[in-house]
Amino acid sequence: MTKNKRNGWLWIPSLYFIEGLPYVFVMSVSVTFFKRMELSNEEIAFYTSWLYLPWVIKPLWSPFVDLFKTKRYWIIFTQFFIGVAFGGIAFSLSATDDYFGYVFLLFSLIAFASATHDIAADGFYMIAQTPSNQAKFVGIRSTFYRIAMITGQGLFVVFAGELEKSLGNVKHAWAIVYATVFALFFVFASYHKFILPRTEKPREAKSIKQIFGEFFVPFVDFFKKDGIGVIISFLLFYRFSEAQLVKLATPFMLDSAEKGGLGLSTSDIGFIYGTIGVGFLVAGGILGGFAIAKKGLKYWLLPMLISINIPNAVYLYFALVQPHNFFIISSGVALEQFGYGFGFTAYLVYAMMISEGKFAASHYAIATGFMALGMMAPGMFSGYLQETLGYVNFFIWVILATIPSFIVTRFVKIKKDYGIK
Repeated sequence: MTKNKRNGWLWIPSLYFIEGLPYVFVMSVSVTFFKRMELSNEEIAFYTSWLYLPWVIKPLWSPFVDLFKTKRYWIIFTQFFIGVAFGGIAFSLSATDDYFGYVFLLFSLIAFASATHDIAADGFYMIAQTPSNQAKFVGIRSTFYRIAMITGQGLFVVFAGELEKSLGNVKHAWAIVYATVFALFFVFASYHKFILPRTEKPREAKSIKQIFGEFFVPFVDFFKKDGIGVIISFLLFYRFSEAQLVKLATPFMLDSAEKGGLGLSTSDIGFIYGTIGVGFLVAGGILGGFAIAKKGLKYWLLPMLISINIPNAVYLYFALVQPHNFFIISSGVALEQFGYGFGFTAYLVYAMMISEGKFAASHYAIATGFMALGMMAPGMFSGYLQETLGYVNFFIWVILATIPSFIVTRFVKIKKDYGIK
């Protein structure tokens, strides 16, 4: 077997596992970490929402991944870089009490490197596999990405919680976690340096002027779409409520009953969100895919909009009752995550629908940028709202914040039978 024809089983599972890991640390684990480091909810929501920025502007620099070096180079470089950055976080926590500035900067760099890795890895997958193999491995890609979610949001958070208990020092516990992730990335980056096939052919050199010219054509074309105002509004407001909830759900679970929370431990959070939550999220997404394939996006859009929004009321119930029963709390999170997974399917399929045409890949990248902005902007002020309103009133607001998504969805146009297999 030549380097150019390496079996996909040797690199696709590991590539997509390591693609998902930094994303889940940046988007989810960071919230738990900063809460355990006793930052305020306002600070947590504001700063971690900023970490969405690389995915918001990813379409703007994706052409440059093609311009400089190869996708294989960018995959290996970003994996080593992310590893070094996680090592830097571990060192910062161990070496200084004034750690926040260093840690947030390193998380920001991890976010940019992770988004760059996404661009390179997805592009590399397309050129390193035949069309038949691309179809064969598409399920493997998503499976190992989800395993990364369980590993990051579940196993590593549980690991941190157990270290907190055994060491009696939260900062040192998390330093060990980040040092472990540092080692893990170096192992995977070294493996991929050896195992990734060398399939990219030399490309004709392009000037920056040519790159910009090629970029702006599909970008301008996207904004010429019929009903572009409704399209952008839908992308921004479909998750307006969820974007605020997701930044405060973990802090709410970790806060003591005296502060209006549920008083769970770090290990509890890892188990509930990283295993039960992810499992029901995936199940909801799979069922959503089957549902749309059966009756189409037009039929399911409103039910899926309801599904992603109404289960948010679970957190209002939690705030009012403050249950101690682990089964009740886990069941509520499972319901909310299942609803999110099921409802999010319509959002993704809609993005695919509006991206059809000559510039499908570019238009989908732009759509996902607006999707990320729809999570980033509401999340930034959610912590301030929660601290101003308190948990009960904040979760009432979260329910009211679903209204814009229902309004804008009334004006959305869906192609007849779109999504039916």
